[in-house]
Amino acid sequence: METAYAPQPHGSRVPEGLRAPFSGRAWREFLYLFLSLPLSIVMFTYAMVVITTGAGLLITFLGIPLLAGGLAGARALGGLERLRAHALLGLDVADPGPVRPSKPTLMGWVGAVLKSGASWRHLLYSLLHFPWALFSFIFSVTFWTLGWGLLTYPLWRWTFPAYLGQSGIQLWGDGDGHGAWLDTPAEIAVTAGAGLLLVLAGPWVIHGLTQVDRVMVHGLLGPSSLATRARQLESDRGAVVDTAAADLRRIERDLHDGAQARLASLALDLGLAKEKLAEDPEAAARMVDEAHGEVKVALQELRDLARGIHPAILTDRGLGPALSALSARCTVPVTVTVDLDRRPAAAIEGIAYFTASELLRNVSRHSGAAGATLDVWHTADRLMVLVADNGHGGAHTGPGTGLAALAERLAAVDGLLLVDSPAGGPTCVTAELPWRG
Repeated sequence: METAYAPQPHGSRVPEGLRAPFSGRAWREFLYLFLSLPLSIVMFTYAMVVITTGAGLLITFLGIPLLAGGLAGARALGGLERLRAHALLGLDVADPGPVRPSKPTLMGWVGAVLKSGASWRHLLYSLLHFPWALFSFIFSVTFWTLGWGLLTYPLWRWTFPAYLGQSGIQLWGDGDGHGAWLDTPAEIAVTAGAGLLLVLAGPWVIHGLTQVDRVMVHGLLGPSSLATRARQLESDRGAVVDTAAADLRRIERDLHDGAQARLASLALDLGLAKEKLAEDPEAAARMVDEAHGEVKVALQELRDLARGIHPAILTDRGLGPALSALSARCTVPVTVTVDLDRRPAAAIEGIAYFTASELLRNVSRHSGAAGATLDVWHTADRLMVLVADNGHGGAHTGPGTGLAALAERLAAVDGLLLVDSPAGGPTCVTAELPWRG
């Protein structure tokens, strides 16, 4: 959750509430509200001109392109509002994306602008922001100036008898010289105290007003949830394609450097044994025996390769037995606990197995741990995989690391990877996957 002001620095003796009126954030937010009124007047006037002129000319051919041009101008004004919100409110709102016409023609562009929901939301923002900007301007300026004016009343009260012919601020009067003025020391002190309360409350009131602006800018000037989801899916698709290509390259490399090279050597040895069979049967027998050993090694390499792609035990018996077999091959003792009442979808099951395999491989190679645990369970709509070890820690998901690639793979299926690995250990890596039964 966003907080209004930064936490109090260590060692500062001034409470946060007393520092807030002098903070840069309070004055930036006040400046944002102050500038909102003139800018909203311009945007509201522009929107009304676009709507009335475009609607009035719809009976002619000029109305449609004029309306499209007006919507494009509203998008440009919305871009300025996003920049202003970023500079003064620290609000980062993504651009809704450019208009993509189906045909590279003027009418294609006009049709794309008119069909764009983002264009109409920008125009709606210009209409809705004006009344709110008017209210927030009047309220914030009145509240802020009244607070500072009353707080500093003891400093400028002398202007009343000097220039206005009265002793102070008049609370009431009948027009005949009778009334009540704030001119005694006690009344002046109470007035300054009331101003102090308003000044102290001002930053929080202003922050509350800008929250509405944040909602409007984010909701109307940013990309829609559907567009955001589409971009995320495009990114995820790219990650999946890259991962699949990397897996294919790994399989090709393993086959070429391992089983393929061994089988080629085996074929050569068998050819030599065949030639020596008639001349030197004993030498041929030794060569066949060596070839037999090479066949066993090649078969083991192929089994390991197939197991790395998708082991048969995972398909036949599920995650529990597959992870138990996986942990038995780990160089670090691993305690496995699997608590699943049913099996997830095959794709999720395969990703969970691959994730556990990668995490246990990291434990074996990099952790220096004496033991590890692997826990898998199902909670709500998520499949959880937790790998913990008592190694030296320091694992992270920085760029170029194996955990970074694993995090990208999980993100492609709406998963999440959380790493807790302080220096000195222990390390806990939690993978969350969507449950798709």
